Amino acid sequence: MTTEPLSFPRRYARTQRFTLGAPRAFSVSPDGSRVVFLRSSSGTDRANQLWVLDVAEGQERVAADPRALLGGATERLSTAERARRERSREGGAGIVGYATDTAVELASFALSGRLFTAELRAGTARELRVPGPVIDPRPSPDGRLVAYVRGGALRVVGAEGEGDRALVEPESDADSGTVSYGLAEFIAAEEMGRSRGFWWSPEGDRLLVARVDDAPVRRWWISDPAQPERAPQQVGYPAAGTDNADVRLFVVSLDGVRTEVVWDRAHYPYLAHVHWSAAGAPLILVQARDQRSQLFLAVDPDTGATRMVHADEDPKWLDLFPGVPCWSPAGQLVRIADEGGARVLAFGERPFTGPQLHVRAVLDVSDDDVLISASAGEAATAPETGEVHVYRVNELGVERFSQEPGVHTAVRGGGVTVLVSSVPDRPGAQVQVLRDGKRTATVTSYAESPGLSPRVTLTEGGARKISCALLMPTDYDGVTPLPVLMDPYGGPHGPRVLAAHNAHLTSQWFADQGFAVVVADGRGTPGRSPAWEKAVRDDFTLTLDDQIDALHGLAERFPLDLSRVAIRGWSFGGWLAGLAVLRRPDVFHAGIAGAPVTDWRLYDTHYTERYLGDPAAAAEAYAKSSLITDDGLSAPAEPHRPLMIVHGLADDNVVVAHALRLSSALLAAGRPHEVLPLSGVTHMTPQEQVAENLLLLQVDFLRRALKLG
Repeated sequence: MTTEPLSFPRRYARTQRFTLGAPRAFSVSPDGSRVVFLRSSSGTDRANQLWVLDVAEGQERVAADPRALLGGATERLSTAERARRERSREGGAGIVGYATDTAVELASFALSGRLFTAELRAGTARELRVPGPVIDPRPSPDGRLVAYVRGGALRVVGAEGEGDRALVEPESDADSGTVSYGLAEFIAAEEMGRSRGFWWSPEGDRLLVARVDDAPVRRWWISDPAQPERAPQQVGYPAAGTDNADVRLFVVSLDGVRTEVVWDRAHYPYLAHVHWSAAGAPLILVQARDQRSQLFLAVDPDTGATRMVHADEDPKWLDLFPGVPCWSPAGQLVRIADEGGARVLAFGERPFTGPQLHVRAVLDVSDDDVLISASAGEAATAPETGEVHVYRVNELGVERFSQEPGVHTAVRGGGVTVLVSSVPDRPGAQVQVLRDGKRTATVTSYAESPGLSPRVTLTEGGARKISCALLMPTDYDGVTPLPVLMDPYGGPHGPRVLAAHNAHLTSQWFADQGFAVVVADGRGTPGRSPAWEKAVRDDFTLTLDDQIDALHGLAERFPLDLSRVAIRGWSFGGWLAGLAVLRRPDVFHAGIAGAPVTDWRLYDTHYTERYLGDPAAAAEAYAKSSLITDDGLSAPAEPHRPLMIVHGLADDNVVVAHALRLSSALLAAGRPHEVLPLSGVTHMTPQEQVAENLLLLQVDFLRRALKLG
């Protein structure tokens, strides 16, 4: 008896894009002896275990196994935990996150709403019996205590399970539904990259705790029409131009005494970043609502008073970056800034890099140097299309740490660097453990091999030299003109042109269905220069111009059939696909809009106002960049082109109202279209059968729409 092999779409869905079984979330002990990480037991297992690598011996061992800890019971998630995972796009199960003490000897994590700790040297784990459901447990730096959130209150318990108590909780019954301590509000977790709401002091004697009151936030209702017996879920969603949650910050001592941190919250309501280390006073970054000004403030933890360390202004907007601001061990302010047309690493007021690099993140700061990730800047000698490298920076200069062309990142501690490398000609990511630049161990990956090798050309297209990835069918003869499928994200936060094997798997699968697939990162996408990213201020439609520019530029060098061009995308890419079909039917002959933003007034404050401003003052910009307005379709062109709209009914990021309103406007205009509603699906599509069939249905639609036989 033979078993039919699984299709690529089914394997892609079952393995969660071939990420299951791959190690991630690394921590290195300060003595360099241990590397801690998460990994599931196989390429189809969603349940992550906590692992420890002994660097000297090169041996890996399990420190915590969720199945053993739960006794085989089914994992249960609270509503708050599900929301946290949706914000981080976490599709895994088991131990999906952990925190450690300073010595990386004690780890804490939540599992099925219960609190667990693991002794990382001994490799043993235990449950601390506390009231649940537990969210985001974090040990104190000395490992004596664990703080966690439950029911809107920040609580603390001894590492042996003793003395569990609430440090700070909602002030009254009236507040219990809207006030929480220790959690990030929606807008911080979704758009600012701040997933935390509390931070231990280096001495472990007090904490900085965010107080969030989302009572001002407009309420929306999300229901599942396929389950009419279920009540709709109420969510607070801060749409552009409406009120955000009220966010305050307190210093809370272990006896529960609170001291409020004081800054001009009226002018700087966004708490974007918090840093507290032994190198200096607590450091916070606060932003104005329009994100054109921000302050770096040092906090006096005894009084709550703040003093300005640095201030930034930008006529368009100020970006936020991973790892900064922070103090160096010597007490200098480390930040990333846009100066002289370049994105640079700066110590205080002094830039340490120039326009040759485009700095993306600070990975680690030591006495000797700063470890950063960066791509090639405008003044680089070569474009290095799709590459991201790790560099060491200090007063002596800049040294590239990663060498192989690809996408690299790193974690460092105790003289040990964990280098994670994805390259074009090797599936998945390789994880090397290096000491003094020499490999001492490799962390094993259990991820499945895709069985598919992208035939990708990384190049530049069009007059603006737009970064592009062009994928042809595996068996392509190199001569026959092919129908084109544009496959972009195409906007802020989402570079798709990457020098990495697995980044192009889905595009290659579409190519093997008979398409030339083009992925183009036009203006607005990160990784090139501040001016490139900020060109889209007040006008998102420039991103469509760049897709067309890239397409026509590539057609001059490659056999592309411009009489049969389709476009597909998800989220911003879904909006871009809808825009392409409605505004430029002379170029695009069919489109698939997945979870598209159709009216930018319905998307959130921090993201949308950064690019388009306040909708009350910038109505024209919103109308131009939206697919629909109150009057129906926004600037539609002729002729009609086939459009498939796909949307998850449970999406709380881009709510399904976007798709339904677009469909209504298309119907009112007499434009045929298809709508594919996904019951129970959020902004992610982790369900195996749904994800597989979604790919197959898209191919079927494209064949019909382009009349490919």
